[in-house]
Amino acid sequence: MGEFEVHRVRFFGLVPAGVRCLACHPRGARLALARTDGAVEVYNFAANYFQEKVIPGHEARSVESLCWAAGDRLFGAGLGGDITEYDLSGLSAARGVDGGGGPIWSMVADSSGTQLAIGCEDGSVKIFQVVPGGIQFERNLDRRKGRVLCLSWHPSGTHIVAGSIDFFRVIDVTSGQTVQRIMVNHQVEKAKRECVVWAIALLSSGTVVSADSFGRVQFWDWEQGTLAESLTVSTSAALSLAVSEKEDSIIVGTSTGATYQLQLLPVKLGGAEKRWVQTKPFQFHSHDVRAVAHSPTALISGGLDAQLVIRPLMEKVQKKGYDAVLRKFTFPHRRLVSCARKARLLLFQFSQYLELWRLGSTEETGKDGEVLPLCRMPEHLVQLKSKGPEHIYCSCVSPCGTWVGYSTASRFHLYRVHCDGDSVSLRKV
Repeated sequence: MGEFEVHRVRFFGLVPAGVRCLACHPRGARLALARTDGAVEVYNFAANYFQEKVIPGHEARSVESLCWAAGDRLFGAGLGGDITEYDLSGLSAARGVDGGGGPIWSMVADSSGTQLAIGCEDGSVKIFQVVPGGIQFERNLDRRKGRVLCLSWHPSGTHIVAGSIDFFRVIDVTSGQTVQRIMVNHQVEKAKRECVVWAIALLSSGTVVSADSFGRVQFWDWEQGTLAESLTVSTSAALSLAVSEKEDSIIVGTSTGATYQLQLLPVKLGGAEKRWVQTKPFQFHSHDVRAVAHSPTALISGGLDAQLVIRPLMEKVQKKGYDAVLRKFTFPHRRLVSCARKARLLLFQFSQYLELWRLGSTEETGKDGEVLPLCRMPEHLVQLKSKGPEHIYCSCVSPCGTWVGYSTASRFHLYRVHCDGDSVSLRKV
């Protein structure tokens, strides 16, 4: 093998976008993921959690919630106030409908996938019908003061539970009226501090499960309006929760980066009475765990540290193999760096601009493994900003270093690079 130089590139200041929300396909092996920059990714469970699709982000589109509906149709909603359906074939936002209630904080589909419920900034809960070619507004449910941060349908579709600050309420879908309103901060010593209900779930038994900013996971009998059980899983906020299909396991994400599993276990061996027990804590994230999902065989969590962590449930794994391995998706799957070998240039891709650098050089020689001093430091030549709100999807620099091209979801741009000594200029073609 011939001699070669290795350049340690430590000047690529990429800040990856954190995971904002997750959505497991209810009857398929796919996972949808939205990041804080508005990008949406789809992972395929059947292909060893392969990243199947990426829809690039957009400056005017934030995604606070994702859900699958009507089979394989994917919808997203965010603080822009629109409900967006994604074209998974063309990898773009196909169409959008104004929610009519300001910023949308939460969205969830019913068990049949034919209706969407959204929770808005103005305190309203709205129902949309999923129709061929889009969605159609159906009606408003009872509106109360306070933004609706989280929603959950009853599996039968008869009731919706909506979580806000200091309380949650249960709404009868048929009449559209609130049938129960429960305060969640009545047991807090410091009553002046508001209690935020960050996540909520309505089980088929009628039990409401809430996760709040005091780190509690609470189980409520909504018909009686009483607290059945309360578990303090963390000293910080519990930000997200997800329930298994059989409703015997819950995963909770917290603001410390830890995730916790709760399981419904019998009080006595072989007994009929069961209680929720905190069984497994996991510390895989360094920042807030804003999104969790519970698949039949794994616990899935996404954090603001940009990591997607998939931990298999060992009791669900039939045999040892690749399916029984913990996965951490840390780095972007797309190529963000391209190299012009002849011109010794590197092109770095960010969401809305490109950076062109010239590699450093050395005149020293040494033995294998030695670090050689640079006689010329790496040089930042130019920054190319993308016009418009669309994020850059891909980019490349030619091997000779005289051409730079990049693409967004709708346009392709090509530039001619002209180097005159230490100065560099770009001309759009």
